[in-house]
Amino acid sequence: MPRSRRTDDWGFPRWRPYGSGTAAAQVKICDRDGCTNVGDRPAPKAPNRPERWYFCEGHAAQYNAGWDYFANLTPEEAASREADEQRQTKYQRASHWQWGGEGDGSRSRAELDALKALELDTDADMTMIKAAWRAAAKASHPDVAGPGTEAADRFRAVQAAWAVLSEADAMREAIKIKTSG
Repeated sequence: MPRSRRTDDWGFPRWRPYGSGTAAAQVKICDRDGCTNVGDRPAPKAPNRPERWYFCEGHAAQYNAGWDYFANLTPEEAASREADEQRQTKYQRASHWQWGGEGDGSRSRAELDALKALELDTDADMTMIKAAWRAAAKASHPDVAGPGTEAADRFRAVQAAWAVLSEADAMREAIKIKTSG
């Protein structure tokens, strides 16, 4: 039976200094000449090659800004390469998330439909919404677009979208005032 030795490590609370039992961590420096930041973002040196540069965040963004993955490819070749890569992936989006659609969850389905009717992104703010509504309403107003049914339907859709979005914004503002006051 081995003889027990005295130790300062008695469990919790910890009596020995933190980090005393660990070796120094190896840190890779950014491959950009003159940069002393941590190079933790790999970037390919050439297309379809295993060699990598290791850049800091700023230099990786600068390097990727000039990178064109589909350079010298026809649209058909680019589409076939993208399809090949999608077939090679081992994962897919979980089917139970399909009900949610786009958006970040801060807007209702009616608001997202209204934004789509105004041809806006899901993260548009009220100034963008108001500008898009005014332009669409002006373009599709029966006095401007004529007496056609297509323009009238578009005008009604734009007006309904504005009603949904402005009501939702007013409700958010009321809740914000109520919770802050």
